Amino acid sequence: MQFSNRKNTTRWILIAASFVIITLILWNTYTFFQIFKNEERVKMEIWAEAQKTLKNVDENTDIELPLKIFQNASIPILLMENDTIINSKNIDEEILKNKSESSKLLLKLKDQNEPISIEYVPGKFIYLYYGDSDLLNKLKYYPIALVVIIVLFGALVYNFYRSTKMATQNKLWAGMAKETAHQIGTPLSSLIGWLEIMKADNVDETTVSEIEKDITRLQTITDRFSKIGSEPVLELRDIISETKESYDYLQSRFSKQVVFSFKAPAKSMIVAINPALHSWTIENLVKNAIDAMKGKGQLTVIIEEEGKFVKIKVSDSGKGIPKNQFKTVFEPGFTTKKRGWGLGLSLTKRIVEEYHKGKIKVLSSEVNKGTVIQVSFKTEA
Repeated sequence: MQFSNRKNTTRWILIAASFVIITLILWNTYTFFQIFKNEERVKMEIWAEAQKTLKNVDENTDIELPLKIFQNASIPILLMENDTIINSKNIDEEILKNKSESSKLLLKLKDQNEPISIEYVPGKFIYLYYGDSDLLNKLKYYPIALVVIIVLFGALVYNFYRSTKMATQNKLWAGMAKETAHQIGTPLSSLIGWLEIMKADNVDETTVSEIEKDITRLQTITDRFSKIGSEPVLELRDIISETKESYDYLQSRFSKQVVFSFKAPAKSMIVAINPALHSWTIENLVKNAIDAMKGKGQLTVIIEEEGKFVKIKVSDSGKGIPKNQFKTVFEPGFTTKKRGWGLGLSLTKRIVEEYHKGKIKVLSSEVNKGTVIQVSFKTEA
């Protein structure tokens, strides 16, 4: 517990330190931006003075310095008098010829910087409009680029951390599942021995038969748990008979208030599956449907052939699923029950899509009317 708390404290310290560093970088960038912007303002004021000197030039005026200042300007400049452009610098001539484009440019320059008024004779003014230099424009977008890079890096670290955590959890669950299978194995072997004694003692055949079915079921469950975390062996099996076998077992063990129905073509459909895991898929779907109906209603399993695919549809008359939860129901931890881990449909999706290379989805659902979940596999020629 102390290790976990220390780990969380360290994580929050790192997050806080990262936030402080980002804030300092952004503040520093903003400060540089303002310094450069003020320096450019000073340069433009000097440029305005040079323009004023050239405007009032006479035979005694030294124009060499003003001309140098005027010629060395490297940012877009407009000189306006009475709403008329009288001079420009570093602006495309095509823009100046187009009244609409020049008006847009003027508004842009006004937005970037406050114009400088030049009183070249008492009562007469010209106005200098100027934009930001290339350096300022690049510096303006630097914080955005920095934040994007930091966000992407943070997302990468988060995904790596999350993937590592999930991999660790998967190993833990796989280990627990295998250990469970191992633990069940010992009493199961003993039960098989007792079953043989019951047969030898001529115990009622029906009782022995039902116990034998349950022992077989326990063996199947043990086999399922032992396969978690390892690549299962796929076999070419008739998907209809395999599905029907699981269906029949579940039908015999649920309340008569659930009306079961099974529909399938009268022929074989060969699919590469692992029988134990496919049985688990059908069991999870049927139990999920019965839970949705609260143990009372109509449950139908339909198997259909469509081209090279076989589709198994499990429908119920339960409470239904809102459309915005069609994908959420397959996520680990999602459950509508007060008691439950929310692993049934998640595990089913993994068995169908990762192990059997099939597809599973909520085909249709209507609140308070029922749901249809469809599993599809590619058939073997």
